[in-house]
Amino acid sequence: MNLEILPQYFQSVADSLPWWLLLLGACVGHGYLFIVALNVFYAWPLPHELMKYTRKIDLLIVAGGPVLFTIALDLLDTRGLSWQAGHWRGYLSGYTVICWIVGCGIAPVCEIFYLLRRPAPQVITETAHTVDVAQELGYAPSGHGKDARMCGLPLNQCFQVEFIEKTLLLPRIPDAWDGLTILHLTDLHLCGTPDRPFYQLVMEHCMKAGTADLVLLTGDVVDSERHYRWVVPVLGKLHWNIGAFAILGNHDSWRDVALIRRRLRRVGMSVLGNSWQQIDVRGHPLLVIGHEGPWFTPIPDLTQCPDGIFRLLLSHTPDNIVWAQKNHVDLMLAGHVHGGQIRLPVLGSVFVPSRYSRKYDCGTFFEAPTVMHVSRGLAGQHPLRFFCKPEVTRIVLRKSKNQERVRDTQ
Repeated sequence: MNLEILPQYFQSVADSLPWWLLLLGACVGHGYLFIVALNVFYAWPLPHELMKYTRKIDLLIVAGGPVLFTIALDLLDTRGLSWQAGHWRGYLSGYTVICWIVGCGIAPVCEIFYLLRRPAPQVITETAHTVDVAQELGYAPSGHGKDARMCGLPLNQCFQVEFIEKTLLLPRIPDAWDGLTILHLTDLHLCGTPDRPFYQLVMEHCMKAGTADLVLLTGDVVDSERHYRWVVPVLGKLHWNIGAFAILGNHDSWRDVALIRRRLRRVGMSVLGNSWQQIDVRGHPLLVIGHEGPWFTPIPDLTQCPDGIFRLLLSHTPDNIVWAQKNHVDLMLAGHVHGGQIRLPVLGSVFVPSRYSRKYDCGTFFEAPTVMHVSRGLAGQHPLRFFCKPEVTRIVLRKSKNQERVRDTQ
């Protein structure tokens, strides 16, 4: 098709469509474009205040879509688009058609790809059970955070913690590591809501499953200037057989970073930052890497790392997956995106602060040679969890191939 006649072609297609279909498709496309833009924008290390206002402005723009396209279609009169050259309604008509194409074409295709995502083939078993912390405590531990009232919203699952155990078949591990266990925690967001008993009960349940060989914490530990003192009594309930490692996240970067790192060390954790350590695990070397980018720089330098040994990466955001691939990371653990916190039936997550938008919102993925698990985390800046329970993950590494893939969710 001659590119010069494309505008006329789209004009004729738009004019042949019923006004309600144009309006609906344009609204969907408009919302899709600005939500994806917001997701990508939030992936960058920009000032906190700027990001807070940007989100509000973006949501207002999304909400204003129906009004915008009502004007474009002149629904009170002609119920059609105007193509007057050089006039503002002509430009608005062009934007309407673009949004309609996105809403009726691009967005549905992307949704299909999203829904058809396959979990990493290395996941050979997965079990899960939910602990209703409020029920066990006998009350809702909403605490005294500024958004505590949100905990009481209907269908909010912020106190229903899902404890997941995943078995990963990783042929590159030494035979001695068969059965090695990793407890992965992320995104505690200590800020007063949930209250401290919530976290303490979760840590007690972590220990009921047995002491893990490695405990790994992937950032966003503290989210309030008044709650540094919670770090030790909460994480102090954890024990491990070999070692515990931690990194910080973007919310930590807005607080007293040095104080958070000191508190984590008091618990006994090795705080990696953007660095690496080689440790001995059952007689074999393991390289444990921390990546706090893009909020903390410089990024890890692995030029002096020995080759040929298993590489385990702690990254706050899944966006570092390409870096992990380039640096031959075998297993990467991440959080940050919370699974979206609010997931819609069928459609899934909406707001996911990642340069890949919803691609890595939660679950286990394989981007050769890296297996990446992205946890939904325990909490968030806002205590909202709809169809997206908080998560604690226990990973079991297996060398043997004589396993059957099982999925069992209680």
